[in-house]
Amino acid sequence: MTTLPSPTTPDPIDAPVLRWGILAPGGIAAAFAAALLAGTGQQIVACGSRNLDRAREFASQFGGFTAHGSYEDLVADPNVDVVYVASPHSAHREHALLALRAGKPVLVEKAFARNTAEATEVIDEARSRGLFCMEAMWSRFLPRYDVVRRAVADGLLGRLDTIVADHGQLLYPNGPQRLADPALAGGALLDLGIYPISLAAMLLDGDLQVNATGALTPEGVDRSETVVLTGNDAIATCVTTMSAQTANTAVIAGDSARLELPGWFYQQGQVRLVGPDDKVVDTYDPAPTQHGLHFEAVEAARRISAGDVESPLMTWDETLRIMGLMDEVRAQLGVRYPGEPV
Repeated sequence: MTTLPSPTTPDPIDAPVLRWGILAPGGIAAAFAAALLAGTGQQIVACGSRNLDRAREFASQFGGFTAHGSYEDLVADPNVDVVYVASPHSAHREHALLALRAGKPVLVEKAFARNTAEATEVIDEARSRGLFCMEAMWSRFLPRYDVVRRAVADGLLGRLDTIVADHGQLLYPNGPQRLADPALAGGALLDLGIYPISLAAMLLDGDLQVNATGALTPEGVDRSETVVLTGNDAIATCVTTMSAQTANTAVIAGDSARLELPGWFYQQGQVRLVGPDDKVVDTYDPAPTQHGLHFEAVEAARRISAGDVESPLMTWDETLRIMGLMDEVRAQLGVRYPGEPV
C-alpha cells in the first residue's frame, strides 16, 4: 500500500528563542505577532512605525513591548535580534537594507521586493555582511508543504506531469487601497499570484518558460492573470484574481497518482493521495491550527542561531528565481511600477 510521508517539520515551540522587532505594524504584522505569541517561544520586544501612536497601539495590543516612532530607531534597538519587515512591497528593499546595514538579520514579507533588481540588491547586502536574510513565503515552511515535497521527491506520483492551482480573493475594488496603487506595487500578482507560482516553482526544477495573459485595472495594475509555467517534463497553470473569490485549491498530478490540496492550498491543511482510478489511497490530515506564520519565524530562528545566512527551504536563489518569473509575467501583461526602468 502506498502511503504519504509524515511531515518532518520540527515543533515550533522547540526553536531557539530570538528577540523580534516588527517593522511596520499593519495587518500582516498583526497576524505574524499573534502567530508568534500563540505557537512559539519567540519574544517580540519592539515594533517600529513612522507614527509613534500607531506603534504604541500595536505594542499594547500584543502584550506590551518597546514602541519606536521611526524605523531607524527600531533597527538600532540593541534588544532586537532579528527584524521582520512587514511594510508594503514597494518599501521592502529600503527597509530590508535599513535593517541589514544596522547589523540585523531580516525576515522580509513576501513578495520579497518589487522586482529582481531590488531583490538582488538586498541579498547582495546580506551576503556581504554575512547576515541571515529570508523571504517570508510562509507556505514553504508548513508541514503540509513538507508532505507534498517529499511525496513528489519519493516518486509517489510517478512522472510529474501537471500542476493546477488557483488563488482568488474578492479584494478589489473595495478592498485595501494599496492593491489598486501602482506606487505601492499593487495588483494581484505580488500579493496573491505568488502563492501558486511559488508552489509550482517548488516542484518544477530549472528554467521555466512563462506564458501569461490577464486583465488590468483602470489604475494600471493587474486584476487577474493566468500564468502557464512549462518545464522540461511538466506544466503548471497558475490562476489568480483579486476581484473574485475562487476555490483556492491545488492539484499536483503525475502519471501514477495525484495529490489534492483541498481548502486554501497555501495554508496548513489536508493532502490527499489519489490513484488513477480516482480512489483516495492515503490522506495527511493534520490537527487544525489557527496560525501558520509561526513556522517561517522559527525556521529563521533556527538558522540564525546556527549561524546560517539562508534557509534551504527558501534559498536566495529561489527567491530570485521566483522574482524573475513574476518580472516576466508583468512584462507580458504590461505592468510597470513607478520608477522601474522602461
